[in-house]
Amino acid sequence: MTAHSKHIRQPIVSVLGHVDHGKTSLLDFIRGSTVAAREAGAITQHIGATEVPIEAIYSTCGPLLGDKKFTVPGLLFIDTPGHHAFTTLRTRGGSLADLAILVIDINEGFRPQTHESITILRQYKTPFIIAANKIDAINGWQRIDDVTINRLQNQRPMTKTLFEAKLYELIGTIYDKGFESDLYFNIKDFRKSIPIVPLSAKTGEGIPELLMVLVGLAQRFLEEQLASESGAGKGTVLEVKEDVGLGTTVDAIIYSGVLKKEDTIVFGTRNEPLVTKIKALLKPKPMDEIRDPRERFASVKEVYAACGIKISAPNLDLVVPGAPLRVVHDDEAELIQEIKSQSQVNIELDKNGLYIKGDTIGSLEALVKESREKGIDIRKVEIGSISRRDIMETAAINNPLERVIFAFNVKILPEAKEELVNTDVIVFNEDVIYTIIENYDIWLAKKKEELEKKRREDYKHPGMIKFLPEYVFRVSHPAVIGVRVLGGRIKVDMKLMDQDGKSIGSIKGLQLDNKPIDEALQGAEVAISIEGVTVGRQIKGGDIFFTEIPESDAKKLRLMDVLNEDEKDVLNKILDIKRKINKFWGM
Repeated sequence: MTAHSKHIRQPIVSVLGHVDHGKTSLLDFIRGSTVAAREAGAITQHIGATEVPIEAIYSTCGPLLGDKKFTVPGLLFIDTPGHHAFTTLRTRGGSLADLAILVIDINEGFRPQTHESITILRQYKTPFIIAANKIDAINGWQRIDDVTINRLQNQRPMTKTLFEAKLYELIGTIYDKGFESDLYFNIKDFRKSIPIVPLSAKTGEGIPELLMVLVGLAQRFLEEQLASESGAGKGTVLEVKEDVGLGTTVDAIIYSGVLKKEDTIVFGTRNEPLVTKIKALLKPKPMDEIRDPRERFASVKEVYAACGIKISAPNLDLVVPGAPLRVVHDDEAELIQEIKSQSQVNIELDKNGLYIKGDTIGSLEALVKESREKGIDIRKVEIGSISRRDIMETAAINNPLERVIFAFNVKILPEAKEELVNTDVIVFNEDVIYTIIENYDIWLAKKKEELEKKRREDYKHPGMIKFLPEYVFRVSHPAVIGVRVLGGRIKVDMKLMDQDGKSIGSIKGLQLDNKPIDEALQGAEVAISIEGVTVGRQIKGGDIFFTEIPESDAKKLRLMDVLNEDEKDVLNKILDIKRKINKFWGM
């Protein structure tokens, strides 16, 4: 033990990963298997967390640990799995979790939430282990009760090859994310490589090894960090909810110090911090004691870090998930200031950009970070449901590309839904950041194209065509001839002029392969009909014609960036023709 040792608390372990990859079944198995080792040490259910004492771990791991003894008293698993809990539980911009398990289905590999989890783990600099789950689903897998290295050695050759292929693919993807990784028993330096533990949450193979690696890492690298103060309690709000008979309560994880029933505590809220007095500290009763579901909780006098606890106190409806909680000691004013600075969403905003709403401070930070990396500007961020005011405010924005709300894990209120129908505001509402940004990218590309098209339609565009002498379909009423578009574009109803600026008439119709079309671009060969001219008189084969552009459009086109190089070239030729007649034309 270090000289620093006051009291080593158990590390807080968070479980992340993609939906259906087995986060909950992993926690269930850990609870179940260690409950079987109950004589060795009772598993305690906390609020939002499960405590597995070191004795239960010794008993589950058995001979794996040899005679090793640890000073870590056990592990506290956050049992609200998913990165939602992970980003909610934060302290001073870092994560509350000391360690994390990233669960990956070895057969499926990385999925959207896996990518997201690893990004968040990197952002919060949380050490993690990879649980390569569902090994039992690998073709031909045989359950062998032995340590992992022998379990793998003794599979049939075909199964072993399959396992290795899946493992190397995993190691490759993790490498692309900027991390070295390998099977835990091959790792020399745990500071440099992420350990991978192959396991099955279904059969329990590999779970003792997972617990062993977790405890080993905590003991080796986190001892300083786990030295718990015995002073005033500090925690983070996991959830705020209505409980039958209790009113609004707060589920919190206490990560430092002591929390007593008579304490006065300060909570972060969206506005001013809330100072309130604890009415009751509640823990779930053990399974075998619940007679009446209304009495699910037992009242306790005090709790020590690390633990999950339900707090009943006045005015808790103001509290937000992810907000800090502190026991008031000597200097209340200073504490309130500190809480205030931690509850504020301190995010640099842009003058223009999108509006982001999230369910917690942590999820806002994660969404902002991902958006920033994609070069997305953000004008406003807020915690909570989407209101009618949010929609109206966003609808009033000038730039149609910014009438967008990113909503992470929040509700759209009924009156906001009604308002949405009457506006062109778009809300990307998902519980995966990755999906929000992916959907936004697809929408943005389509929207830009749409706006570009509309912007082009607002102006007469420059076009230059050549009359192909071998294609005269009709001489007059109307004249129908074949032309090649040498530059720019031509459309139905555009007026034409010759190289001297003399008007020729307008295009009544355009055809390609005997089918009517609206417009023809550079390089196209099409048939056009022109009213009011006769081939051989006003026009003849080989002539070059230009579209006539109103002077006001010509001026705007010169200033605006809507033309490509080829169209600019044609516009300059039209300007030259017009300026022979009026030298200031289009200036």
